Amino acid sequence: MTQDLFRQDAYLRECSATVVSIGEQGIVLDRTVFYPLGGGQAGDSGVLVLADGSEIAIADTRKGKDAEGHFTDEICHQGAPEMHEALSKLKQGDAVTARVDWERRHRLMRFHTTTHLLCHLVPQLVNGCSITPDYARLDFNMTDPLDKDELTAGIARLVAAAHPVAVGSISDEELDANPALVKSMSVQPPRGSGFVRTIRIGTATADAVQVGGEQMIDYQPCGGTHVANTAEIGAVVVTKIEKKSATTRRVVLGFAPAGT
Repeated sequence: MTQDLFRQDAYLRECSATVVSIGEQGIVLDRTVFYPLGGGQAGDSGVLVLADGSEIAIADTRKGKDAEGHFTDEICHQGAPEMHEALSKLKQGDAVTARVDWERRHRLMRFHTTTHLLCHLVPQLVNGCSITPDYARLDFNMTDPLDKDELTAGIARLVAAAHPVAVGSISDEELDANPALVKSMSVQPPRGSGFVRTIRIGTATADAVQVGGEQMIDYQPCGGTHVANTAEIGAVVVTKIEKKSATTRRVVLGFAPAGT
C-alpha cells in the first residue's frame, strides 16, 4: 500500500520514502507526493533522489493493477526510458526523496479547480474530462449552445472573487442519499473505505447555489489536486467550444497569454 500524501495536502512538493518494489509497472514507494493518472487528471512527473544524490527521472505516475487488471492500493512511479541504467541500481528497501515537478503539478491544480468552476457555470452532467498541464476540457451532456466569451467572463469573475477551496469527505451513505453531488456520468467516486473525498468551493455570494444548508459555488466528490483559493488560478480562458455530438458540448480551457 502506498500512502497518498497529496490527498490531504496538494502543496507537498517532496517527501522521504522507502522503495517497496520495482517491477514492470514502475517503482512502488511506501508513501508519495506523486498523483497517479485518474479522474481525468494526468499523472505527475518529477524525480526520485537517491541517497548518493543521484536522480531518477519519473515520466509518469499510474495506479497499480493486479493480474486481473483491477486497481490496487499501490502507486507506480514510471521511470523515463533513459533511466534504465539508474533503475537497475535501485533495490527494495532503498531510501529516496520523491520530488514532484511542481510547476507542472501547479498548472494541473489550477486547471482542475477551473473545471469545477465550469460545473457551476454550466450546470449539466459531465460525460468526459481531460486535465493536462497545457489545457483542460470538459464534455457536457447537453444540446443547448454555449458562449465562449460568457464562460470566460464567468470564470474570471469566480477567480477574482477569491473563493476558498476545501478538502473534505462524506460517508458512502451520505453520498447515496445525495446522488446529485456526482456530476460525472463517466467517472464514479472511489469507494471501499467508507468515506468519499470531496472538494468544496465557495462563499456566500450572489453566484452561489444552496447545497446542504450552506452557500457554495461547487461541491462534489473528487480525488484530484486543487489550489486552495480560486484567486490562485490566474487567467484561464475558454479557447474553444465544440459540438462533439447531438448531446455533447465540449469546453476547452487554456491559460491566457502573458500580458492579456
